[in-house]
Amino acid sequence: MTEITQIIATIKRRLKTEGMTYRDVAQALRLSEPSVKRLLAGGRLTIDRLAQFCDLFGMTMAELLQEAELAVPRLHVLTRDQEAQLVSNEKLLLVAVCTLNYWSLEDMMSRYQLSKAECIKHLLVLDRMGFANLKPGNRIRLLVARDFDWLPDGPIRQYFLQRGLPDFMESRFDMPEESMDFVHGMLTTSAYAQLQAELRKLRRKFTSLHDESATEALSERHGTALLLAMRVWEPDAFRKLKRPADAGETGA
Repeated sequence: MTEITQIIATIKRRLKTEGMTYRDVAQALRLSEPSVKRLLAGGRLTIDRLAQFCDLFGMTMAELLQEAELAVPRLHVLTRDQEAQLVSNEKLLLVAVCTLNYWSLEDMMSRYQLSKAECIKHLLVLDRMGFANLKPGNRIRLLVARDFDWLPDGPIRQYFLQRGLPDFMESRFDMPEESMDFVHGMLTTSAYAQLQAELRKLRRKFTSLHDESATEALSERHGTALLLAMRVWEPDAFRKLKRPADAGETGA
């Protein structure tokens, strides 16, 4: 769906919400009813006409455009085959991650060994997935929802566990921009659930800050990874010391 198609669809929804007919619009815009129908069917809205519709609805053009943007279907998850396609080609995966981070095509080319043709080829793959739109002028429009995530046991997470996690944990986490904390204790089922809820809040906060940072220049943004992990666990060395009767219990 093109931007103008989305705007027209939004205008039609707004007309329905306001209880307005094409005859009402024709009278307000001083047009014939057939002209209004052609206007909203042909997709040839000028800025002046768009402004007239905004006046009719009592809203600004920015508000109408924002409403149109929010109505665009968003992708919440890829299929397993789509994730497998991403990990099968590291340049395609790189372009997908850059797109998630709101990079422009020029940003990708300047930072990585990617040609313009390669970027466009991979962006077209993402376009077919519904992951992003490649628009005129090679502008990129991300189409994933705020709660977009990789499949729990899908190819992307497996790729991270096998190749990303070992590299991530190579650090001593002693640099100013690094942090690592580890705690261990014994929790009730209720306390465990509360802690899980807090971790979900932290993840949402990370996503919110990621979106807010998107308006800043690329030079002001830095790739940042946050690893959240929790499980009922005790060291293997401790488990080996347990008495047979306590083999099913957990504690330290």
